Amino acid sequence: MLTNTKQALTAFKRTQRLMGNTFEITVVAEDENWAQEKIDLAVAEISRIEKLLTTFDENSQTNQINRQAGIGAVKVDKEVFDLIQRAIRISGITDGAFDITYGSIDKRLWNFDRSMTSLPDETTAKAMVKLINYRNVILDAENCSVMLKEKGMRIGFGGIGKGYAAEMAKALLKREDVKSGIVNASGDLATWGLQPDGTPWTIGIAHPDNAHLPFSYMNITDMAVATSGNYEKYITIDGKKYSHTINPKTGLPVTGIKSVTIISPNAEIADAMATPVTIMGIRAGLNMIDQIRYLGCIIIDDHNNIYTSKNINLQ
Repeated sequence: MLTNTKQALTAFKRTQRLMGNTFEITVVAEDENWAQEKIDLAVAEISRIEKLLTTFDENSQTNQINRQAGIGAVKVDKEVFDLIQRAIRISGITDGAFDITYGSIDKRLWNFDRSMTSLPDETTAKAMVKLINYRNVILDAENCSVMLKEKGMRIGFGGIGKGYAAEMAKALLKREDVKSGIVNASGDLATWGLQPDGTPWTIGIAHPDNAHLPFSYMNITDMAVATSGNYEKYITIDGKKYSHTINPKTGLPVTGIKSVTIISPNAEIADAMATPVTIMGIRAGLNMIDQIRYLGCIIIDDHNNIYTSKNINLQ
């Protein structure tokens, strides 16, 4: 007599601190040991990317580029070169609202340690962001090298690195024959396949006034979602909330938008596009998103009004 030994599919999860963020990796599988082995591989991949991109390790390629700013070019791995090249392309599309040289901002301008009692004046703010300019990143594809033109310039992957890591971990898990799962990098997440019961993944869009209380849900598969919101980090001056998102052109905080959620087939793109839409504002941001295929956007303004790109229908 034949017996069916096939086990039921289960979603196995692990939460781990990586890249200064909380990552939650979900793998759908029949066998827990097999699932945990695959999650180990994903964690190792994210850790590998962190070593390349971090600014907290003096020997990272990112820090070498920053140290040589205004001095000379630094040869980097093709992976790092390609990511910088894609980041600069996004800077161009967003007219500098996304800028990989954002790390050049003078640290005295914004510390967000709640000790700030007033905004800097416009002239001071503008002077402190003068080194932010993606056009001053010189790429040499032949030598796979990167140079920052001005002394004091700094690049950083804060606006794209999490999404890139989530996308790379997802690609690795798919190669390892994981048919379904989620890589969630502190709210920037990449999904593929279906839940154990055969239905799409249900993603909650966080409410900006209460991150634990989603205002809407979406059913997705093979899609990525990233949210940028002022509820994550802000200061209050004279009763007004100021977002930690700084406009790289003015040096002043963005106002008017509480959160932006981007839906894309690629987590790196979703991550990179969330902040510039916040900076560009509702009209210009939605106009840009509507012109890019496969991108969707949900914006919540300061008065909790909801705006969406043409291809989004909220339930």
